[in-house]
Amino acid sequence: MLPNALLDRASKPFPPAVVPFDLAEIQSAIDQHLAPLVPTIDQEGVYPRQFMHRLGTLGGFGQTVSPDFGSRGQGFRAAVQVIEAVSQTCLCTGFITWCHIACVWYAQNADNVALKEHLLPQIANGEVLAGTGLSNPMKHFAAIEKIALVAERREGGYVIDGLLPWVSNLGPGHYFAVVAKIVGSDDYLMAIVSDRLPGLTLKSTAHFIALEGSNTFSCQLRQVFVSDEWILAAPCADYIDRIKPGFVLAQVGMGLGVIQACVDSMKRSNQRYDHVNNFLDDSVDRIEADLGRLRSQTYALADTLNAQPPYCEPGFFRRVVQARADASELSLRASQADMLHAGARSYLQGGAIERRLREAYFVAMVTPALKHLKKVLQTLPATP
Repeated sequence: MLPNALLDRASKPFPPAVVPFDLAEIQSAIDQHLAPLVPTIDQEGVYPRQFMHRLGTLGGFGQTVSPDFGSRGQGFRAAVQVIEAVSQTCLCTGFITWCHIACVWYAQNADNVALKEHLLPQIANGEVLAGTGLSNPMKHFAAIEKIALVAERREGGYVIDGLLPWVSNLGPGHYFAVVAKIVGSDDYLMAIVSDRLPGLTLKSTAHFIALEGSNTFSCQLRQVFVSDEWILAAPCADYIDRIKPGFVLAQVGMGLGVIQACVDSMKRSNQRYDHVNNFLDDSVDRIEADLGRLRSQTYALADTLNAQPPYCEPGFFRRVVQARADASELSLRASQADMLHAGARSYLQGGAIERRLREAYFVAMVTPALKHLKKVLQTLPATP
C-alpha cells in the first residue's frame, strides 16, 4: 500500500485552483531567481528547488492541463515556450522543467480519473515536484535495450522489481513514472511511484557535466507495491502511443533555448570580431534563420497536438521526431559556432560559452538521443 503520508494527501481530490500564466512574468522570474544561481547549479550541483516551486505557481507546469484539473490550459505551445525560456538561461533547469511537464502530460492523458483528481492538480501547480522514468522503456520499445522493471499482479495492484540507473528531478516526496513488463504476459504497465513507497530507494551514483543540479538518482525497486489507484495504464501500448508525441516534442524546447542563447552570444562576439567572424561558414544570421524555421515548425506541431489525437494521424509522429533530431543537430552547430565566434574567451573556466557547449551535447544525447531518433526515422512511414 502507499504510505500513510501519501494517502493522507491523496484522500480527496484537490480543488481546481486555476493558476495564472504570463510568459513575461515567467521570464522575469527566470532573470531574478534563476540566472543568479546558474554557476552554482552547474559547478556545485545545487538543485533549484525554490525556483521550480515558483515556476509552478506562475503556471509554468500546467499548460497542457484542462481547467478542470487546475490550469487555464493554454496548450502545448505554451509548455514548449516555458521549457525554451528556462533552457535559454540554464539547460539543466530547462531539462528538469521538461521532466516535470512530462509527468504532468502523463497524468493528463491517463484514463485513471481518480489519479487525475488526486495527483494532477498537485503537480500542475508545482506544489509537489515530479520526474519521468521513461528513458529505459523508450529505448526498449525502440529495440535498443531490455526493459529494466518487471511487475507481478497482486490483489489491489502490482509488485514491481528492478533497477533504473538514472532518473532526474527526484528528491524526497517527488513523484515519477515507470514502465514495467507484466510477468507471464507480453503486456506492460505504466504507473506513478514515489520514494515514499516501501522498497523504493534513491542513490546518487555518479557526477555529471552540465547536469549536476538535476537531482539524478539511481532508483532501486524491491518488491514495491503500487496500488491500482496509481496505475496510469495496464496494458499501456495505446497509452504510450498517446503520450509519446508530447514526450518527444516538449524536448525541442530545450534545444530552442540553448540555440537562442548561442545566437545572442554570437551577436555579442560580433560587436568586436565581426570583421573576422564573417569568414565562418556558420554565421549568426544562418544559425538564427535555421532557428526561426525550427521554432515555427515546433509551435505548429504543438498546436496540432492540442487540436486532435495526432498519434492517429499518419506522418505526425515522424514530423515530431524530425523536429527533435533537427533540434539536436542545430544545438551542436550553434554551440560550436558560438565557441568559434568567441575565440579564446570561450575557454574561460566556468564561462557561459563552454557551459552551452556541454548543454548542447546533452540535447543530442538525452533519450531519445540523436542516434535513437535516426533509428526511429528509418522505421516510420514517409510524410505524405
